[in-house]
Amino acid sequence: MSADTLKARLSDEIKSAMRAKATERLGTLRLLSAAVKQKEVDERRELADADIVAIVEKQVKQRRESIASFEQAGRTESADQERAEMAILQEFLPQAAPQEEVEAVVAAAVAEVSAQGVTGGAAMGKVMGLVKPRLAGRADMAEVSKLIKARLG
Repeated sequence: MSADTLKARLSDEIKSAMRAKATERLGTLRLLSAAVKQKEVDERRELADADIVAIVEKQVKQRRESIASFEQAGRTESADQERAEMAILQEFLPQAAPQEEVEAVVAAAVAEVSAQGVTGGAAMGKVMGLVKPRLAGRADMAEVSKLIKARLG
């Protein structure tokens, strides 16, 4: 296992947080580590960086949903805590794709699917299928989905 894997980086970050006595950061990192270990146990294999990015994306999405729920309920303290956890998790995602790149990838995928003559709901699925691997971990897929709908609509 190379030293620059996400799993190794996560382990190093946990050690750093322990030394710094950063309890909130440590808690979030340990939750992520536990999710990674659980998936490795379930699948009986060592996870690659792409698998770990998928876990991080899922946890970031959960935080986004929690933030929205807490804000609706007027629980700003809880929403702030979720935001802090989300920021820590996002450190493990690849550099975000610039908006121009996201739009270019979506435009190319829409053009490709249109050229195949696919329309309607099937087109949405096909475009998303082309876009997701190109932007995985680098763009908010909910936003990408809205962009695709706008292009297809």
